[in-house]
Parts: sequence; C-alpha cells; structure tokens
Amino acid sequence: MRTEHDMLGTLEIPKESYAGINTQRALENFAVSGYKVDEDLIRAYGLVKLACMKTIFNLEEEEKRKKEKGKSELTQENCSPVHLFNYSTQTAVFQACEELAEGKLSQYILVDAFQGGAGTSLNMNVNEIIANRALEILGEQKGNYEMISPLNDINKYQSTNDTFPTALKIAAIFKLKKLEKTVIELQEALQKKEQEFSDIVKIGRTELVEAVLTTLGKEFSAYAEAISRDRWRIYKCEERLRVVNLGGTAIGTGLGAPKKYIFAVVENLRDLTKIGLARAENMVENTQNADVFSEVSGILKAHATNLIKISNDLRLLGSFKEIELPAMQAGSTIMPGKINPVIAEMVAQVGLKVLGNDVIISHASALGQLELNQNLPLIAFSLLESLNLLINTNKIFAQKCIDGIRANEEKIKSDLYCGTAILTALLPKLGYEKLSAISEKIKESKIGVKEYVLEHNLLTEEDFEYLISAEHVLGL
Repeated sequence: MRTEHDMLGTLEIPKESYAGINTQRALENFAVSGYKVDEDLIRAYGLVKLACMKTIFNLEEEEKRKKEKGKSELTQENCSPVHLFNYSTQTAVFQACEELAEGKLSQYILVDAFQGGAGTSLNMNVNEIIANRALEILGEQKGNYEMISPLNDINKYQSTNDTFPTALKIAAIFKLKKLEKTVIELQEALQKKEQEFSDIVKIGRTELVEAVLTTLGKEFSAYAEAISRDRWRIYKCEERLRVVNLGGTAIGTGLGAPKKYIFAVVENLRDLTKIGLARAENMVENTQNADVFSEVSGILKAHATNLIKISNDLRLLGSFKEIELPAMQAGSTIMPGKINPVIAEMVAQVGLKVLGNDVIISHASALGQLELNQNLPLIAFSLLESLNLLINTNKIFAQKCIDGIRANEEKIKSDLYCGTAILTALLPKLGYEKLSAISEKIKESKIGVKEYVLEHNLLTEEDFEYLISAEHVLGL
C-alpha cells in the first residue's frame, strides 16, 4: 500500500494502482449506479489532456530558451510553471495521454458516471492515471507526485470546468459522425424499398381508416425522406459543438492560465482531433451554459420520433398482411408458430428512451446556476447514451428489418378491390355524387367496386385499370 493525502486527510491506496486518493474518495462517495463513463468520453479526455500537456511543454521550452538568454517574460500574471520537465518526463507524460486517448487505460477509469462536482472526480481520475502511468514509464514508483503531480502538473492551467465540457463535445462529435453513417445506411435501405415497391398500388389510410389510393413505394419514400432530413440535421449538429471553453479554467475568465496557453491550447487540440474546433469568444458564457447539449439532444429526439413513427407503421402494415417483416426469432413460449415484429418493437423502445433522455438533458441544462452547470455528468451520460443507442439501432433496423421486408402483393390487391378507397381514384370519370351512390350499393350487394362498375357499364376495364394505376394515383 502507499499513503496519499489531500485536504481532508490521508488514505491507503494499493501500491500498483493507477488511481489515487481523489478517485478513491469518489468511489466511496458515488457508488450509486455502476454505470461506466462512456468510452468515447474517456478517449476524448485523453486528447484534451494531451493538447494541454503539449501546449504547456511548448511554452516551457520557449521560456527555458528565453531564460538562457536572459529574456524571461514570466510574471505573476502569466503564471510561471511550477517546474520544468526534462525531455524524458515530457515523453512519458505524452505517452500516458496517448494511451488514454487510444483506449488502453480505459479500464482504470473507475468513477461512477453519476457524480457531484460537475465532473471533478472524472477529471482527477484521469489526472491520476496519466501521472501514475507516466511515472511507471519512467521506472518510478506510482504515487511519487513530487516528480509528476496529478494536480500541479497534469491539471496545470486547467479546471474540470473547461476540460470536462470540451471532452464531452469532442466525444459527442465522434459519435455524431458514427450516427450519420448509420442514418445513411437506414435511408438507403428505405430508398431501395421505395424503388422495389414503386408500382404496387395499395390503400392509403388516414386515422387508420381507408382514405385514397397510394403506392407502397410512396409510403417508403416518405420514411426515407424523413430519415434524410434527420441525416442533414445530424450533420449540422457538429457545428453546435465545435465551440469550446478550453483555457477558460474555472469560470471562463482564464484565471490561473497564461494568455499564450489560452490562445494555443485549442489549436493544439484541433490538430489532435482533426475537428474544426474554435475557442469561444465569450468563454464565461460557454462555461455557464449547457443549452448546446439540449439543442443537440433535440435533434436526436426528432430522429427518435421518426424512428418510432416508422417502426409503428411497419408493425401496422405487417398486421394488415400488406408486408412481411423478416422473421427474426420465435415469438411465443406458448403459441407455436407465432412470429413477432421484434426489431420494430425494439426500435420504438429505443426511441422512447431517447425521448426520455431529452427531457433529462433539457432539465439538467436549465438547472445550472450562475457560473457553472453542476449537472454536466448527467448531461454527458444521457447524451452519449442516446447517441450510442441510435448508432446501434439504425444499423440493426436497416439490416435486420428494412432490408428483408417483402410486399404481399396478393393481399394488397385483394384489399384494394374490396375496399372503398378505390372510389376516389374514379372521381375524374364518375364524379362525387355518383360514386357516393355506388358506395352505398356496393355495401348492400357486397360486391367489389371493379365488378360493380364493369357490370353496370360505367367504365371500361381499360379505363378502370388506368385510373387505379400507380401513374394515375400519384399524378405522374
């Protein structure tokens, strides 16, 4: 064991642990959910710390050269370094940050996803891992913080309040890029069905009652268009997240950090992430407010709304026997042969979860106070969870449901000729009054529309088939 201390006292820490006293206190204080911190958030934090360390070391090297020439510019205002690292120490710290960014140290992020302190426990867990891993690389004992300190060195010129939201924005952008790809896959799957079903004329329904004729392809085109709109919204989301407050430290004023660092650190982070990040013009505002996360969540909510609508429509069309959804698994433990629309059901459930997360994010964003939003850990968990769910769901929906849908043309045609929706297609030839009378006579005689109009010489068969063709129904 090794002994570590903080302002509250001392704790015994396992000798080989990458985590330190701050992580240990968080484990004791926030053992609430067992939910892990999102992997992309951990990796993004590694990139943030790497950008900070590179910026600091570059400034320290510059300062070292100036000192040698007797031209040092360090003052109390621009915060002189606690100490200058040598080359091997710099290399070790960089390697530790890179390993965290690559996911090699993720298993040592131990703190619960839900925590007080606006994410301070996660920030310190990260700082301790980087410090202790760097010490290990140098062949030093973990916990030798006189050489590399989690606070004085790895957290230098930083605060949880600028590193956490910056890491969250980067993690969200990474996931949005993945989500966009799966949305494209779903859109293309729906477009293929639109083409495949383009000539299949069927009954269109409003308020679940027969209305007018449409085509199965046109129904799928509506689904594809809705998802296309989601694709554009999701693509534009990245713009909302590119503005970061890194360098703003505690409340966005940059207190404790030199100006050169503040202006350089976001540039270094931009190079590392390959994302067009920009330093907020008003970092105090950017630190206070979390509405951007609420805005992005709203876009995810809109996408979830479309997924729920489409999945429920497919279940209805399957219930009407107009389409056959892929059989994915046995549907009952007591009813042999029953197959349920399980993928569509799962999609709707995920959609509802995303809607619920949006409510959480909206309230959590609204309930920040004054210079900081203390609810960032909850916002992070809920937003990244929604993104993960949607990424996986779109892919499964496309591959295990949409791709395998088959049209039941026989049933569609049978319903078409027996229903009253077909009457609207005959309006140009027979008029509303005559068709209303025909509707009543059909109900009395219980014969089909086609049979009735041909039997009474109201239309030729050629005219009838044209009027109910896809070309006429869609006004092509």
